[in-house]
Amino acid sequence: MDLNALKLFVAAAQVGSLSEAARRTGVPLATLSRRIRALEEELSSRLLERSTQGLSLTDAGLRLFASAEPALALLEQAEHGARGESEMSGRVRVSLPPQFRPVLRAVEAFTQRNPAVRFDVFVTDRRVDLVADGIDVAIRVGEGGRSSYVGRTLARYRHRLVAAPALLARHRVEGPDDLESVPCAAWRSIGPPTWQVGEASVVLDPVLTTNDYEHLLDLALRGSVITELPPFLAHAPLMSGELVEVLPAHPMPRQTVRALVVETRLLAPVVRRFLDYVVETVPSELDPYAAT
Repeated sequence: MDLNALKLFVAAAQVGSLSEAARRTGVPLATLSRRIRALEEELSSRLLERSTQGLSLTDAGLRLFASAEPALALLEQAEHGARGESEMSGRVRVSLPPQFRPVLRAVEAFTQRNPAVRFDVFVTDRRVDLVADGIDVAIRVGEGGRSSYVGRTLARYRHRLVAAPALLARHRVEGPDDLESVPCAAWRSIGPPTWQVGEASVVLDPVLTTNDYEHLLDLALRGSVITELPPFLAHAPLMSGELVEVLPAHPMPRQTVRALVVETRLLAPVVRRFLDYVVETVPSELDPYAAT
């Protein structure tokens, strides 16, 4: 297989455009197109679908890209090492749920330590396909996921049910049944929003649902609703007294937060280093209560 043609294919797949790949690599567009076509002929497989909207990877292209990109990064890092260049470089594509501040802070700290590293952060509450979406590291809440993904557990935490003291002065909440008569806001989900508090399952009629925990936090601070928050968002206002934990004797179930990759053996050095950094620094920030 032509290694230079493989590099051009990876460059085109990364940016989704032959012309942009040509610009970034300094290879004439006609030459780049010809080399990629030759690679497709060599493999007897179409790798890229070309259209007026840009490029998309075929199934064969996805498989090749998933293996070739980290392998080329390993070669590049080995070349830097042979030249005595120890600085970490490369690009890391990260997917994470909305409002995951601890991971965003880890990204910022990692770039400060490694100025040549570049990040592409994709914030979404949907479960991405690491290969199809071109993601190196996905931060995911929950145990589900493809069996082919390799996961490293970052934290197992409980959401906190919270409200402002002023709201609790107006609405008595002594047990799970009382939640049905108190204004509440909930995370947007498929089906009726439900809170599991201790042994009780409470089906809600929320005044608002959203996929934005910052919105829920703001509503709680305003004294409008009872809501649930992940511990890294709830901790500071609970410590300051702006919010109070509701029904602490009836805790919400534990949730697992994991960092997922496709295959650890094929990780580019910069991705492996970032994954290790996240595992080392993020867990205590995701769940500030774990150390108390």
